[in-house]
Formats: sequence, C-alpha cells, structure tokens
Amino acid sequence: MRSAGLELTIFFYNPNIHPRREYEIRKEENIRYAQVHGIPFFDGDYDVKEWFERAKDLEHEPERGERCSRCFDLRFERTALFAYENDFTVFTSSLGFSRWKDLRQVNERGEHAALHYPGLSYWTHNWRKNGRQQRGIEISREEDFYRQIYCGCVYSLRDMRARGAS
Repeated sequence: MRSAGLELTIFFYNPNIHPRREYEIRKEENIRYAQVHGIPFFDGDYDVKEWFERAKDLEHEPERGERCSRCFDLRFERTALFAYENDFTVFTSSLGFSRWKDLRQVNERGEHAALHYPGLSYWTHNWRKNGRQQRGIEISREEDFYRQIYCGCVYSLRDMRARGAS
C-alpha cells in the first residue's frame, strides 16, 4: 500500500471475533505491528451485541454466505464512517487477503459502504495475485504473526471444530 502512495492507518473494528480472548490476541497483533512500523492505530469498540443482531437467524449459513455479507456490512459501515470523519479519501481491508473469504464479496461490501460518504472510496485490490499471497505468508512468518485457523466468528469456530480442526 505504501508503494501505491497510501499513507497507512489501522482501524481495528472486529466485533465478530469470538471468544473475547481471540479478539484480544488479534487486536494485540495489530497494535504490535503498528508500533513496529510507525502506523497510527485506532481501536473501534467490541460491539458484540450489534454483531449478533446482524447475524441473527443466519447461524447456519455457510462461510461466504449471507452471514458474511452482513458481518462485512457492519464492519465496513463503521470503518467508512471513521474514514469519513477523519478526512480519509480511501479505505481498504485485509479481508481480501484471507483464503476463507470471497474477494468479490469483500470488495462489493466495501464499495457499498463507501457510497454513503462523498469523496470516499474503497480500494479494491487483489491481494492474492502475482505471488502476493505467498509474500503475505512470508511476511507473516518474518513478523511472527499469530495465525488463526478460522475467520473469527463463533459460527466459523463451531464449524471448524465440527470438521475436527483445532
């Protein structure tokens, strides 16, 4: 992103992540990375009540289904508001890097959130092409990042456990 001329800020808003300990681990990894690289870090709230309200009746939706779209909407709406209130003109997400996510779905929800604010756009970028996904894995190892084995929500955790992964 820096090579594209973007000035970075991390806004961490992930009320979908469960349990709370998992949320704290992931937040601390972001804080650590931000501090090492001199990137401003802002912490959104952990509004699990709102997340569960958005996910209501979608408990058995598959990964990449409607539950994910609603989860993205919640997170992108809050991120777009933060960006707009702080005079950013573009925002993006690391969600598109994840093998668990549908890049098209992520980008559509990000672009939709940006439409609510004049002068704001969502940066669609394919983080998986041209060896970038492999490079991301290498960076993850170099930085000694915690590597989660599920997207973060309680339902993906349930499904991962049902598959026998741990």
